[in-house]
Amino acid sequence: MKFLSYIKEEIEVIKERDPAIKSDWEVFLYPSFKAILKYRKAHKQYLKGHYLRARWISQRAARKTGIEIHPGATIGKGLFIDHGSGVIIGETAILGDNITLYQGVTLGGTGKEHGKRHPTLEDNVMVSAGAKVIGSFTVGKNSKIGAGSVVLEEVPPNCTVVGVPGRIVRMGDERVPRYDMDQVHLPDPVLNDIRELQSDNMRLRRKIHDMEKNIRCLTSSELVSGELKIDEEMKKEKMKS
Repeated sequence: MKFLSYIKEEIEVIKERDPAIKSDWEVFLYPSFKAILKYRKAHKQYLKGHYLRARWISQRAARKTGIEIHPGATIGKGLFIDHGSGVIIGETAILGDNITLYQGVTLGGTGKEHGKRHPTLEDNVMVSAGAKVIGSFTVGKNSKIGAGSVVLEEVPPNCTVVGVPGRIVRMGDERVPRYDMDQVHLPDPVLNDIRELQSDNMRLRRKIHDMEKNIRCLTSSELVSGELKIDEEMKKEKMKS
């Protein structure tokens, strides 16, 4: 019964977040479905202390699906991995409910330290294609990581992070990422900086142009006044002579 309920749950998760699915039977072809099913089995073995057996199950799944989930990771309900090729989830990673990961995502650790060394993703987090979340910190609930971003520090809830290294570009976004699944229409801080620089450049150019104009006006007026003085002096000389 647990297996059947798991299949029903996965069908609902995939149908909710992937518009490409046309029938319930397609779920059995999804790498995400196979990888997570194998992870659940491997995780049980890991908790019992059967580490070699757990790694054997997880590595076979990785070879077949391209999704590498360490059996020691803690994963809640409703995880969806779209396409999935190249996804890596480290041993001490903790994933809450309704997480969405796209292809090429890495939830990795740093250095050789022991203990908690991989990130914690709270409920409803979406990590877009190619993003890397590296280190032992928390990504708050309802947050969104932009494609190709490299996140190296804590992310508060309801935030959007983009860039290398990742920077928070939006806070307080109340929409739940799994409902819109939008990994494209995100703020671009680099483009905003470029536009600000362009605006400053235009403003400075206008100032310089106005200054040059004023200098030309002053110069021409000085020349005119100088010529008038010369004419007056010449007239005075003529009158004396």
